[in-house]
Amino acid sequence: MNTSSLTPTAASRRIVVLGTGGTISGRASQQGDNIGYTAGEVGVAQLLESAGALQAGAHTLVVEQVAQIDSKDMSLALWQQLAARCTHWLAQDDVAAIVITHGTDTLEETAFFLHTVLQPRKPVVLTCAMRPSSALVPDGPQNLLDAMAVAGTAGAQGVLVVCAGKVHAARDVQKVHSYQLDAFSSGIPGLLGVVEEGRLRRLRPWPGSAEDRALQNGAGPWDLTQEALLCRVLHTAVAAWPRVEVVLSHAGASGLLVDALVAQGVQGLVVSATGNGTVHSELQVALLRATAAGVRVLRATRCTFGQVLPTAVDTLPDSAGLQPLKARIALMLALLQEGVSVPGGGVGGLSAPDSSSMASRRSE
Repeated sequence: MNTSSLTPTAASRRIVVLGTGGTISGRASQQGDNIGYTAGEVGVAQLLESAGALQAGAHTLVVEQVAQIDSKDMSLALWQQLAARCTHWLAQDDVAAIVITHGTDTLEETAFFLHTVLQPRKPVVLTCAMRPSSALVPDGPQNLLDAMAVAGTAGAQGVLVVCAGKVHAARDVQKVHSYQLDAFSSGIPGLLGVVEEGRLRRLRPWPGSAEDRALQNGAGPWDLTQEALLCRVLHTAVAAWPRVEVVLSHAGASGLLVDALVAQGVQGLVVSATGNGTVHSELQVALLRATAAGVRVLRATRCTFGQVLPTAVDTLPDSAGLQPLKARIALMLALLQEGVSVPGGGVGGLSAPDSSSMASRRSE
């Protein structure tokens, strides 16, 4: 892992840029090829230089190459590493914000994971690109500049996603297009803001603020305590993290996949259900068997818009508005906090993070 400082000044606060690869750092053999590229080819320092982002105004940039991967291959181990690096940098008094370059394929999952684990009082801004850096007209440089602008906004906080001039909250963002530059949506909750000529116009409260908490649906079917959860995430071997899988309810669905997963020791299941959380009858029977066997099961809707509205006759709990992939992460983390682990996975020593670091992060 390579760390360097760019344009340092003694009095300035720092913005830390963590690179993980993705299309934004991809390269193709021809400029006109926007899909036949290899992700994670260009270092984050080079991306910043090509975007003209080295002049960060009042901020010194600290650049750290955490990984160079195609985000389709995102792993729990890299999530743990990102959580550790973010925790380290957020605890520094002179660090104003973190910017993370990331691939688009699993960006919404990484953003939600960091949102749940960190709950930062400083901004952690993820950005990306739909075209490789070698494209004739790449979109990554402007996305990176916009992310820097959001990161440097006074009062900013929470985990955010910036793409195509739009700012999304981690809880709501979802990739909705496979190719277009404006590939993300925040659905019914809507954008957190837009970046216009290098300035943020905010439309919704910052994530984690009192105004934002008042708008949420509640904690959901889990009780996450941030400091205890962060301790588990940082100090539990990823091989021991609870195994949670997503199954799909569809025409002709059966319980075979659920039964097989239970037999293999899965600890949690999220069913991507039709409509308002409805589940094929054969799949429902298998899910109830899984529940009886001690597996935690949640329902989330497979619909792009809307959420499951509970009824009095529900036999399985819903995901409190989370779409299936984020419900999977939330359930995994809830089980991890409860001490549920993969048998034989091995658990590291559970020592609380440094209290001064935690206090520093809360005070910002």
